[in-house]
Amino acid sequence: MEGSALWTARHLLLYEPQRPSDGIRWSGIERDGTPQLTGEVVWNCMPSPPRVAFFPDSYHEVNGVAHTSRNFVGYAGRHQLPFLCVRAGVAAKGPTTKVDRESQGTEGTSQWLELGRSAVAIRMERDLEFDLLFWRHVRAVGRALDRFRPDLIHITGPSELGVMGAYFAHKLGVPLVAAWQTNLHEYVPMRLSRVTRLLPFGSRVAAERGLENGSLNALLRLYSMAKIVLAPNRELCETLTSRLGLPCHIMHRGIDTELFSPARRTRPRRDGSMVLGYVGRLSLEKNVGVLPDMAEELERLGMTDVRLLIVGQGAEEPYLRSMLKSAEFAGVLRGEALAKAYADMDLLLFPSHTDTFGNVVLEALGSGVPAIVTAHGGPKHIVRDGETGIVIPSRHAAGSVGEAALFAEAIASLVGDSARLKRMSEAAREYALGCSWDSVFDGVYAAYERIVLRQ
Repeated sequence: MEGSALWTARHLLLYEPQRPSDGIRWSGIERDGTPQLTGEVVWNCMPSPPRVAFFPDSYHEVNGVAHTSRNFVGYAGRHQLPFLCVRAGVAAKGPTTKVDRESQGTEGTSQWLELGRSAVAIRMERDLEFDLLFWRHVRAVGRALDRFRPDLIHITGPSELGVMGAYFAHKLGVPLVAAWQTNLHEYVPMRLSRVTRLLPFGSRVAAERGLENGSLNALLRLYSMAKIVLAPNRELCETLTSRLGLPCHIMHRGIDTELFSPARRTRPRRDGSMVLGYVGRLSLEKNVGVLPDMAEELERLGMTDVRLLIVGQGAEEPYLRSMLKSAEFAGVLRGEALAKAYADMDLLLFPSHTDTFGNVVLEALGSGVPAIVTAHGGPKHIVRDGETGIVIPSRHAAGSVGEAALFAEAIASLVGDSARLKRMSEAAREYALGCSWDSVFDGVYAAYERIVLRQ
């Protein structure tokens, strides 16, 4: 894709596609068991690609939103698209600007504006903060946007950056694109459970329901300002369209299949043990409390040749260490170290109920590692049950011993069937090879085109 007078966008349209009469050459594919459409579009009516100002909630941190954001910036640079990324810096003390000369194109350059957080920023996680004084940067952001002249503004959530992006979209009169990356409303009652559990049962249930509904309504109010919303799975897209009355496009996630590959494996396939991995934040909303119960169930089943490898950090780490004495805690891993950790696993366990996609699940599949996930949230849309992993039934509550038993039973069914595990490993790799970041962001730009052309 080039930044030229007339440009061609190869893209994947996965929700509410345009009609074949719109000049799209269509072919059928299937993803998650659902027929989809691919196409190549030549936008003869638009002189140049849209100028995009991107306000990611997270960029430098270790999480799915940050990972996707960094890949988006890389995509814009590779394809010479006019792109401004306004983000919070980890160590920056004030606003700084830079033009990335290596990604200059005939229609513009890829730029970034990095803004420091103040000393009073509230720590949400070890590497996540919310700055109550972030609006001191509003003039710097305004100047950058005046120079850049965006055609649209893209936000990824309700952080201080997301709210600021929505404000400037309204002020400048440009369309707002809002990506729903995380079910934050489900996090609130979990984070406050240490308080609500002190209440009588009936009051606790009412309080938690009220917290979740109130948080959801606040999120929907912000997202209602958008012209279009993006979401990582069809189920969530349909919900947002119903609640907001706005068009929603599916924005899957991509993977670097050269980095995340079975070729990174250093551990022998048959060394007499089974390595079960978990990768992600060690926090309540990831449902990591099920892991100790699962370990007990495995022991009860007589499975003593399994090892647990936990990659990540978070508030629940001390509890998990106290309960899982024999587990290996690798901390936060990146790049080749992370890819090697995946490849040396035999199964990935991902018990979260709140993830809207689950980047780590796709990275595991790319590494030839089948995944066991719950029937809640986005990961069930990635894993093909019985082919690339196992989706456990949803009738048990999160964190209960019943759910732990289901995980243990799924593990046991694969430990005892090496041929089936090998087939799953090969199918997982094959699936991941079809999930490129370029196809993901081609689809995002196709959505951009539709709203810009309507203006």
